[in-house]
Parts: sequence; structure tokens; C-alpha cells
Amino acid sequence: MTRSAAPLLTPLPVAGYQPQSQININVVNCNKGVEEHVLRILDRMQGKNVDQRWLAIARTNIEQGFMALNRAVFKPQRVKPPEGDA
Repeated sequence: MTRSAAPLLTPLPVAGYQPQSQININVVNCNKGVEEHVLRILDRMQGKNVDQRWLAIARTNIEQGFMALNRAVFKPQRVKPPEGDA
């Protein structure tokens, strides 16, 4: 029995994003859930007796890390700028 390729789902109308498989969508949605869980932990630490500057740095790096992880899955492409090649 051969496996057929999973259908690709239409992407958001954002330049550079290609249609994605349901598997990729599920992976990114799972990542978003984990990210939200971690960010809520950081939210509870806001205003507590911790170094708020480092807490802000942690939040920024966690958000960037999840963004990079999701971009690794969705693999957006570069687009041609409206003014053409520079």
C-alpha cells in the first residue's frame, strides 16, 4: 500500500508563505501551546522579587526562539521588494 502525500492547505495571504501540510500546522499549533504555557509562567513572575530586566530578556528570547522554531517548520521564502531588486 502506498502512502499518498498529505494535501497542502492554503496559507495565509502573506507574501513568502507557502501552502502547508496538516502535519506542519499541527506541529506549529503545538509549539504555540507550549510557548503560551511558558509565557504564562513568566506573566506570574512579573512584579515578583526577581530581576525584571532578566525576566524581560528571557521573554524576548523565548518569543524569538519559538518564532525561529515555527519559521523552521513553515520555511517562509524571501520575496521581491515592491521597488524591485536593489
